[in-house]
Amino acid sequence: MAPTVARRRVLNRRIRLFAAATITYNIIEAIAALWAGGAADSSALIGFGLDSVIEVASALALSWQFSAKDPERREHLTLRIIAVSFFALAAFVAADSIRSLAGGGEAQHSLPGIVIAALSLAIMPVLSWAQRRAGRELGSRTAVADSKQTLLCTYLSAVLLVGLVLNSALGWWWADAGAALAIAGLAVREGINAWRGDACCAVPQRVAAAADRPEGCCPDCTSSTPVPDSAGRPQLGLQPIRKS
Repeated sequence: MAPTVARRRVLNRRIRLFAAATITYNIIEAIAALWAGGAADSSALIGFGLDSVIEVASALALSWQFSAKDPERREHLTLRIIAVSFFALAAFVAADSIRSLAGGGEAQHSLPGIVIAALSLAIMPVLSWAQRRAGRELGSRTAVADSKQTLLCTYLSAVLLVGLVLNSALGWWWADAGAALAIAGLAVREGINAWRGDACCAVPQRVAAAADRPEGCCPDCTSSTPVPDSAGRPQLGLQPIRKS
């Protein structure tokens, strides 16, 4: 069930293209969000902009991995880089949110921030889905983990949009800091998953039936036993777990 050599080449190129698209979009998004967050003294917007910077770092790590002739050899280190990026985001956003809630500054209305969040909410789910699909077929835990980084941006966009709208419409300045804390919590969870290498969905899509999957995993989860390719070499495509 592992992809053929030709198919793996196609998927490798596709993942590099998705990483390049992520880098390009998030550089623009980071500049806009950090500018808008500074102007409005918005912890959530600044955190969102920093998440975009971290997404760039994560995508660069993924590009570095798949630039190698044997990307699997760099997978472990790339997962660590992605995990650390999540933790760095959570630490800064949580600290800035607590400062804001303690009276360090109330966020102002930010129309540019609302526009940025709405655009990201429309773009990020598509990019995340496409990358996750390619990563699962290839059996790449790093591609799936990076797609979760992109998916987190979707959640951040929704939380950010709600916080900014509540602040603008009702004057609930604390909603901004509350949204930022929610962002930090999501980042910690995904960082832990990436550090552990818990990317259950990084497997070929045609796998075992539901009764054969480990409890608590995603629908297509499998074991960590490599599937050999036509030359007998282990591949990242994983064999389904069979219960005795």
